[in-house]
Amino acid sequence: MPTLTTRPSSETLLLALDLGNKMWKLGFTVGGPGGPPRIRTMPARDLRCLRNEIAVAKKRFRLSDDAPVMSCYEAGRDGFWLHRALTSIGVTSLVVDSASIERNSRARQVKSDRLDTQALLNKLCRHAARERGVWSVINVPSVDDEDRRQLHRELFTIKREHTRAINRIKGLLALYGIGFESRGLPRLMPPQTELRMWNGTSIPNAAYARLVREWSRLTLVRREIKALVNERRALLEADDPTDPTLPMVRKLLALRAVGEVSAWIYTTEFFAWRQFRNRRQVGAAAGLCSTLRSSGDMRREGGISKAGNRFLRALAIELAWSWLRYQPQSALAKWYRDRFGSGGARLRRVGIVALARKLLIALWHYLETGVVPEGAVLKA
Repeated sequence: MPTLTTRPSSETLLLALDLGNKMWKLGFTVGGPGGPPRIRTMPARDLRCLRNEIAVAKKRFRLSDDAPVMSCYEAGRDGFWLHRALTSIGVTSLVVDSASIERNSRARQVKSDRLDTQALLNKLCRHAARERGVWSVINVPSVDDEDRRQLHRELFTIKREHTRAINRIKGLLALYGIGFESRGLPRLMPPQTELRMWNGTSIPNAAYARLVREWSRLTLVRREIKALVNERRALLEADDPTDPTLPMVRKLLALRAVGEVSAWIYTTEFFAWRQFRNRRQVGAAAGLCSTLRSSGDMRREGGISKAGNRFLRALAIELAWSWLRYQPQSALAKWYRDRFGSGGARLRRVGIVALARKLLIALWHYLETGVVPEGAVLKA
């Protein structure tokens, strides 16, 4: 979380931005007895207008032209380009996790752009006054680190399209009592005469024409998946000294149970650009920390927070199951079997989340210090 070098006073201009597709709502204040906040509306993504509004707000609150400015906006579709643009003109920018902003759950949620801007501006004043627990500030990656994530995120999206295309084809065939006994679908489109309905007749012409179109979309998606996988493999095999992620990926690939997908996503989404200070930050950034609610003698476990990276959290569970299979003599695998192995299916599913968190911390320690997880085996 970005920290302030000095305590903001009435000489600091505070700016809250509520971002929309066509219009942006701006809220200005000085956080003290400087009068009511200044609420303005401007065209979206107009940086020249934004600079002019900041200059006018400084005159409105009788600040000098070189007075510091602190801004905030909620992370969303616009990403981090605005943060970089504000930082380039000397503004201290905070990108806030919208899910971490506190709300009154007892009152009716009256919502408008003006009210959202005023509420965000109020919380920025509290954050500037060093009040803790107001919200969570996102760690913004660099342009290069963000660009390295595009390949596997596109591959993730394409694979979901692949699953949807297969489900559409199977659903269309199920309408006429046609199914495939083998897992998945064949690579080639079967001829119409081979697709027999429940009564032995061929599938109707319109349904077969739709099936051909769906099959052509599936073929295109499969071709794109293959191209993306080949591109990722070419990057892994290349010896680019300017890419700091490749040594980390190869280091993770040296461990048995860690494959190409796991090593790539763990590095580009998590370890390559984040600076963790302790194991608690590692677990919290992945959203694998427990949410314990306690009051007096009552203690209730609310499950994991799911506040971190969703790409890595889903992969961490898969890697934990793989770790049990390919690293059975490791200390983590023995700990899981001793504590959860004799339980039922639900207890094993709960335990695999705990194993995923412990494994994530162990891999972070392995990349930082080079110490192999206890009992783990390297690939030949």
